Amino acid sequence: MRVHHLNCGSMVAVEPVAGPGPGQPGGGDPTPLPAVCHCLLVETDTDGLVLVETGFGRADVEAPERTLDPNFLRWARPALDPAETAISQVVALGFAPADVRHVVLTHLHQDHTGGLSDFPHARVHISADELATAPDGGHYPAAHLAHRPDWVTYPSTGGEHWYDFAGVRRAAGLAADILLIPFAGHTPGHTAVAVRADGGWLVHAGDAYFHQNEIRPEPGPLPPAMDQLQAAVETDRGLRLANLDRLRRVLRDHPTEVRVVPAHDPWEFERYASGQA
Repeated sequence: MRVHHLNCGSMVAVEPVAGPGPGQPGGGDPTPLPAVCHCLLVETDTDGLVLVETGFGRADVEAPERTLDPNFLRWARPALDPAETAISQVVALGFAPADVRHVVLTHLHQDHTGGLSDFPHARVHISADELATAPDGGHYPAAHLAHRPDWVTYPSTGGEHWYDFAGVRRAAGLAADILLIPFAGHTPGHTAVAVRADGGWLVHAGDAYFHQNEIRPEPGPLPPAMDQLQAAVETDRGLRLANLDRLRRVLRDHPTEVRVVPAHDPWEFERYASGQA
């Protein structure tokens, strides 16, 4: 399978921090970069296109006051560039919107669901626990779900093991190796999504962590704005960190088999989008 890395929503600039990685003084470009909405577009052999996350959509660009929370607009300052929407990038790559037959979401926060209505025909894969939180409002804007997506839900119990994780489910109705991994903490039903590609696994960790320093064997600092945001929105910090420790062990024990990306780290996005990862 071929995986395209798309930024489906630039937001407020993030300051780099000290450390060995790209985007950090002494380890890469120290220039602040806009936070991103890192999405994956997966070309499968038999299941069409699978979009992991959707970022912001056309409705957000056209009327953000109707679809996005005003507090979110104030602090995130999304660019809302029509060229960054997933549907525009799908077309730019030579595909039709109808080719996107499946969407897999890590969670339902507004910076991850804006593009759902641009693919109303797609089946949308999400954890049952996460979908149950959607009516609470707040970070879950009703406008993004008003078209009544064709949900495919997954329980957090049962399932199979994947490395150190339990309760893992294969995306239903797909022949492709795409897994939903329970990864609660940022939200009650937060899920990581693993895609088998290039001889290994690429894991989209959503908002389980915000910056590359958090996933290193010896975690380092992260930009203050990212640290403050995670503390403000996470629903269970202990559970999130426990799952992050588990993922860190997987990366330590299987460094050639598993790679991982978060949703908003702009330096990690640049590394993967440019083919340097």
